[in-house]
Amino acid sequence: MKVEKSLPQGVGKFTPGWIVFIAVAMVVLIIGVLAYLYEANMGLIVTGMANIGTQGGATWGLYVVMVEYFIGVSLAGIVLVAFAHVFDIKALRAISRLALLLTTCSLMVGLLAVLIDLGTPIRGIINMILYVRPQSPFFGTFTLVAVGVLLSSLMYLYLDGRRDAAYLADIDSGLRWYHRLWAAGYGDTQAEQERHRRTMFWLSILIVPFVIVALSTEGLVFGIQVGRPGWFGALQAPDFIILAAASGLANLIVLTAIVRRVLKDDSTLIGPAVFKWLGGLLLAATAAAVYLQIVELVTMLYATPGNERLLADALLRGPYAWIFWSGLFLVVFGLTLLVTQAARRQWSLGVLIIASVAISTSVVAERYLTVIPSQTHGMMLPYEPGSYFPTWVEFAVVAGMFALGALLIGLFMKVFPIIPLDGKRAEQEVLVDA
Repeated sequence: MKVEKSLPQGVGKFTPGWIVFIAVAMVVLIIGVLAYLYEANMGLIVTGMANIGTQGGATWGLYVVMVEYFIGVSLAGIVLVAFAHVFDIKALRAISRLALLLTTCSLMVGLLAVLIDLGTPIRGIINMILYVRPQSPFFGTFTLVAVGVLLSSLMYLYLDGRRDAAYLADIDSGLRWYHRLWAAGYGDTQAEQERHRRTMFWLSILIVPFVIVALSTEGLVFGIQVGRPGWFGALQAPDFIILAAASGLANLIVLTAIVRRVLKDDSTLIGPAVFKWLGGLLLAATAAAVYLQIVELVTMLYATPGNERLLADALLRGPYAWIFWSGLFLVVFGLTLLVTQAARRQWSLGVLIIASVAISTSVVAERYLTVIPSQTHGMMLPYEPGSYFPTWVEFAVVAGMFALGALLIGLFMKVFPIIPLDGKRAEQEVLVDA
């Protein structure tokens, strides 16, 4: 008798459920691509966007909303991993790779949304190179996020997986070449382990302030635009950071629950302590987000100029009221569920998922209300109030973005373990006749 090792966590195995998931994601992605090609051929006239003022519309629409949302989701994952690594929180080790993957995929999709919003991406990239102004927050957002955070997350993901890749490279499989390429000669010696530990520790130390600067700069894109009601203010930068934390943690909770269910036999690797940590962090981030919304709302309602009041009326009882009140209800509802569980010291996975979905949806609504109403209501120039609502083209393209992110995560899970193997080497062993 001999022992033959197979790839762990369903790597390399294509189940009927996974094939259906990939097929559905591919169909949605193809529809999104076709919608974008239609938009590229016909022009932005097929979207709900229009010039501010003279055409009574909004030049930043659903695509920019998704830029803010996806980038916020992405940056929370890498900060969580850095936080867990610096403070050696072993309970979060199981989802470190999943958080890094969420960061990388969300960031790619968010930057793709930036290019889609340009209308003519190639011309936009060329003009940025030719006429760049480094002091501009637009340039700062793009470079800090695209170059800095994306490269940092990819480097972190690469270093985090080398030890597991070296182990998988010894298993005879069709993915052996890929695992060998990832391991790149890694021998799992004591010196190599120490070097990786030291590198990832200092990378964790550097990532946190870097991400704060990146998100703050993104908030300043709105916050320093003088004369635009609802944007100009000091709360934009911290608001972007807190909402990023809330949306990122909410998405990570849902994704972790899905992965836990998909893994089945390996689901015990993600224990209750993981969700207890995530639930507590989400509670803190959501409470801070609610506080900032209250402060912003109170400031807007009392002693504000006439233009700010027009914006407040549009949000509270005008065309955006249904989004505002729905988002407020969802975030309060999600916060109530989290507080209830924390008070009882019992974290129910089902309740935690419901709270996460509610909070993530409320963040989308908040991003929408950040971007759109200030373009259609309360302008300093004597224009009539405008309007904006996305067309089917924009919805189809955005659905394609979500499908792309889901597709990337699903494919990764079939070529590499989503949960670190560490020293346990939780492989599946099969007895075979010699």
